[in-house]
Amino acid sequence: MQAFLTTLNIVLPVFAIIGLGALLRNKGLVDPSFLTQTNRLLYFILLPLLLFYKIGSADFETNFNLNLTLGMLATLSLGAVSSYGLALAFGYSPEDRGTFSQGAFRGNLAYVGLPIVLSAYGEAGFTKAGMLMGCLVPAINLLSILALILARGNRHSATKKRLLRDQLLCNPLIIGSLSGIAWSLSGLPLPDTVSRSLRLVTGATLPLALITIGGAFSLRQLQGDLRKAGLASLFKLAAFPFLNFLVIRLFGIHGMDLGIAVLLAGTPTAAASYVLAQELDGNPRLSSSIIILSTIFSAASFTVLLTLLGIAGLLSY
Repeated sequence: MQAFLTTLNIVLPVFAIIGLGALLRNKGLVDPSFLTQTNRLLYFILLPLLLFYKIGSADFETNFNLNLTLGMLATLSLGAVSSYGLALAFGYSPEDRGTFSQGAFRGNLAYVGLPIVLSAYGEAGFTKAGMLMGCLVPAINLLSILALILARGNRHSATKKRLLRDQLLCNPLIIGSLSGIAWSLSGLPLPDTVSRSLRLVTGATLPLALITIGGAFSLRQLQGDLRKAGLASLFKLAAFPFLNFLVIRLFGIHGMDLGIAVLLAGTPTAAASYVLAQELDGNPRLSSSIIILSTIFSAASFTVLLTLLGIAGLLSY
């Protein structure tokens, strides 16, 4: 019972803010134009600044775990291969194959993963997750692009090059995380004025990200084959975290680091997968449905994951 109550205290605030975003949209207090501009502000400015601030002001040696990073990268690779193999086994069309695969392993680490980890483990967990995310995002983007390219063959080479550049070299979240890691490694403290300014400007970043998710949420986006979308969501929210747990344990990870890894693996499918499906001849309708279904069911799946972590003694009471 204690584990379940702790879980509710972690999950409910996060999804209550997502619900607030949906309510604000329903009441007309925010509109699509506002949500689009807010999402751009978050993606290009606020989240990168938040990652830089939290990581740059932390001790690198204390918060970075190489085995955890390697284990998560191994899980991502296995998840990409197994989900693509599953799509092949079911005989999905090329446009569905890559879309299904990326939807089954590409999690929304920044907008959902970081708030859940912060709620579960506080500032210490957030910093560890931020450093880990800086290493994972390039791999996630690369594997997603490869899944779509493999499914559709060698087409649109110019588009592929542009996406690889944007998703790997110019991605603001990667730049923010890696800049924070570089500052942390330098051993230099953040100037007090800079630290205070960053604390003020990034204070509302995660709540704003959750409100944006809720505001953009629409059941009208459930389109196409819902059986495929449901299977991809089940893989993402249940099979992928379980696979991650097994792999991470093989790398000798335990305690808070293990809990963070499981929570990040259990995040719903990232909205960016829709953009890639559009750009690389995937199935945007299927991608949209995977995003919506995985987001809906992630409230229940996080409750289960966090309850299990609590029973295992991996959450603080």
